[in-house]
This record gives sequence, structure tokens and C-alpha cells, in this order.
Amino acid sequence: MKINKQIETVLLGYAEVDITPNHPVEMVGFGRLDETSKGIQSHLYAQVMLWNYQEDVCCLITIDHIGFSKHNISVLRKKISHRFGFAEEKIMLCFSHTHGGPNDSLEEEWSLDVHYQICQAIHQAQTEWTPVYGGWANAYSDIGLNRRKDSNFLDRRIGIFKVQDTEKHHNKLILLRVTAHANVLKADNYFISSDYFGAVRETLSQKYKCPVVLIQGAAGNVAPRYFCSQLNPPDACDDRFIRSETALQDMANEILTCVKPMIAQISVQPIQQIGMYTRSILLHSDVPSLKEAQSVAQEAQQYAGIDGRYWLEEVQRLNNAHIHYQSEMIEVQYFYLNEGCLSGVANEVMCEFALECMQKLHNEYFYFNGYTNGCLGYFPTEEEFDQGGYEVYWSMLIFYIYHGRVYPLQRDSATQLIHFVIKNA
Repeated sequence: MKINKQIETVLLGYAEVDITPNHPVEMVGFGRLDETSKGIQSHLYAQVMLWNYQEDVCCLITIDHIGFSKHNISVLRKKISHRFGFAEEKIMLCFSHTHGGPNDSLEEEWSLDVHYQICQAIHQAQTEWTPVYGGWANAYSDIGLNRRKDSNFLDRRIGIFKVQDTEKHHNKLILLRVTAHANVLKADNYFISSDYFGAVRETLSQKYKCPVVLIQGAAGNVAPRYFCSQLNPPDACDDRFIRSETALQDMANEILTCVKPMIAQISVQPIQQIGMYTRSILLHSDVPSLKEAQSVAQEAQQYAGIDGRYWLEEVQRLNNAHIHYQSEMIEVQYFYLNEGCLSGVANEVMCEFALECMQKLHNEYFYFNGYTNGCLGYFPTEEEFDQGGYEVYWSMLIFYIYHGRVYPLQRDSATQLIHFVIKNA
């Protein structure tokens, strides 16, 4: 359902807040036995963008975090809706997917403080409306690489939306959509960090003298090309990847080099089409037999050092209760700005999802993303499903407690979701 409403003037309200914990916290992202943070490498931020048009508001919020739990997302969106009167379907929360942040499910005090800080930022953004124009462009880069060495699929687009005030055409905001896991810092990092998202924001905001906002794409199978670690992590173990002590800044410099000429070329125009809405699709996952589960747990232990004993207990409980499948209602959200659209789900979708949506919609500015309104586990393609491994099975042993499923969504779910996204775009 495209947004066809003609708009005379769009107002932008912007604010940001520092959400860095001020004490050691339980981190999330690597499934380590000890996840206690040991300091701060870079600060975490939440950025609030309010897009006001004809007495309606779209609320886009980016958060430096791996992705809140389904419950936490529901609570936060309800709080925002109740306090400010925004419809929940017009509140989009986009997560960077940094692996250097607190575990929101275990750090309840921090989570509640983030809720409060975001509401304060929304209030501030409402006091600073600016009439704006905007324009899209794409740059192309190799900041990310497909984790599968034998796969050539990659969404190389860096989507750029440049926002300027209508009077003097000064830069008010630059929004970038990128596709690469925010885990330049690997499992040997115990410091709170916004990962390369923070380095990119700092580098580009200094260059363009305005806030810079990053949106994570369909990065489920895309690792950052540069990494900073003493380990040889499984997602960066071949000669395509570059180990560097300056990896965070290397990512930022490469992005700046790619986007700089395109930002200069963008001619901003009035925002005449704008809108945000959601659609939902019910999908299912199987519950494996105990024998199948034991085989998966053995592989996860052997190849990734993952302890699956509690996952096995949950599988056995489901088997004993004669539960053979589980369901998940997938929310697909769309945010249109002129010819461009940010669309996403809470899952870690693979880059193939974004490529197919772009191609079938014949729109290079249609960006299908993961990590939208939370993080509910990997969503493999059918081809990825057949290969198994971490993204399909092993990660379930760690993160099933956060999204409630013990197994991946059924093999044909990827095709169902892509068709659904296209149908409702």
C-alpha cells in the first residue's frame, strides 16, 4: 500500500540521548559464560526523528543495541503511544545490532532508564520543528562480506537520505542505511561499544556538521569486512576479511569515501509522499524430536563451543507436552519518504531478502531490513536453511529464551515473507 497523500510541508524534529550504562552490566551478543562489561569503549545513543505532516507524525528511533526483546519492545512502544498520542504502527524502532551493549532482558533498571530517556528525547524533538526537504541516493561499498565463503550474494547499497532545511538548504540530518553486522569487535571485547556505528556517526557528523543516523539492513549473513580481535572468529576467518587495530575507524573511513561524492550530488526536493504503517503475517517453526535436537546440540558444541543443555531440556519439555510446532506473528513495518522506503522485521534476515524485494519492486530505494522493532533470531533463506550451521540451528541454543522458538521458521517461510512484503509495499 503506497502512500499517495500529497504533502505541502514536512517538519522534522530531532533529538538524541546518551544511553550508556554507568556501571558494569551483563552484555549480550556472544553467549559467553561471563558477559560482565569491564568499561566503555564508546557511548551508546538513541536518536529520535519525528516527521510531522498535516497534523500526523511518524516516529523513527534508532538505538545502539543488539535488539530489544519482544516484550521490551511492546512496553516501550505502548509507553510512547500513550504519552504522545502516536499510533503504535507509526513508531519504528531500528537497532544497530551492536554486540557491545547490555542485555535488556537481564538489565531491567537500564532498560527502564532507556525508556525514560527516549521519551525525554521525543519531548525535546517536539520543541524543535524545522521545515525540511530531502533526497535519496545510493553509494556502493564492500564494508560487509557474506559469511558463506561460497556465496556471492551481497547488498552493497549504502542508502543515503539527505535532509536540509527549506530556507537556507543547510544540512539538518543525513540518514544512512548500511548492511554489515555491528560486530567489528568480537567475543574478546568486554567493553560497552556502539561498534562501527558510533565511529561512522562521529566521522560523518564532523564532516557534514549535522546529525548522522545509521539504519542496519538485512545483515543476518553479512559480517563486517574489518574486524578488531585477537581471536579468529568463525565469521571472519578467511582471507577476504581484514584484521586491524583501527578496524572501527577503517569502517568509518571506507563509508565516508563511498558516500561523499553521492551526498554532494543529491538535490533535495519537497517531501510529498510520507507515511508509516504495519502489516503482520503468521509463520511457523517445527519442534524437533529429542534425537534430532541431540544431533544439533552435538554439532553446536563441536564446531562452536555452544552449551545446549538447557535448550535440550526445553525441547524435551515440548516433546513431552506433544507440542510439534510453534508460531510467530511477524510484524512488517514500512516507512515511506518520497520514492524511498525503509521496511523491516525484528528478525535477522539475510541480504537475499533485501535484494529480492528491491528487484521485484523495481525500486533501488526500497530497503528491506532486519532488527526493526527488536531482534527475534535469524531468518534464513531456503538455500541457507539447507546448509544448516550457526544462523539456522546453533544460535537457537543460545537465544531461544529471548524469542520463544527452539527451531528456525520453516524452510518455505522466507518465500512467504518476501511475497508478503512485496504484496503490501
